[in-house]
Amino acid sequence: MPTAMIIGASRGIGLELARQYAAAGWRVHATTRTPAQPGALGAIGGEVVIHALDVRHAPQLEALAQAVATEGIDVLIHNAGVAGRGMDPAEVRRINTDAPIRVAQALLPAVTRSSEKKLVLVTSQLGARRGHKGSLGLYGDSKAALNDAFRAHAPAWGRGGLVAVVMHPGWVRTDMGGAMAPLSVEESVRGMRQVIARLTPADHGRFWTWEGREHSW
Repeated sequence: MPTAMIIGASRGIGLELARQYAAAGWRVHATTRTPAQPGALGAIGGEVVIHALDVRHAPQLEALAQAVATEGIDVLIHNAGVAGRGMDPAEVRRINTDAPIRVAQALLPAVTRSSEKKLVLVTSQLGARRGHKGSLGLYGDSKAALNDAFRAHAPAWGRGGLVAVVMHPGWVRTDMGGAMAPLSVEESVRGMRQVIARLTPADHGRFWTWEGREHSW
């Protein structure tokens, strides 16, 4: 049974990733800040294991790594993030930029032990600097910084045998994306899963969209 780990699975894209992988017969490790009140995540069924994780909380991250210390994670998807509206910029960067790298590093042993060895950090086209001058906005700046951090770590991750990418899930109808977004959560996640399934070592270190199109940095 292949295994996926979804970081930030309580709602939206993360919840649908957990649902679709579980429905496809995968064992799913899913994180939420409120495991005592999992909501829809607790109703998925299948082989779903729910873990507590606030991505800013180092002891919880250490506990998560210990919980899978003897397992292999075939596909690790870091989806947790915030829009940042009304938040302190440093806190937004802590969640959107720093946490995905820390989480990935903590779980690298589990990913390396697996068969597929795939790592996906969810980013955004709003973090692409090409064609932009100055600020991309608080959210875009945090994702641009994540993209930079990913590119700095990708060579070492590749030498370790991983296939690691960043992925834009599209503009999706979620709490963050809003009701006017053109994509349903189901369509976005279905596309993401298809792209992830097709990833090969030749795709490592690159920026992909949910449609399988390579995005400029």
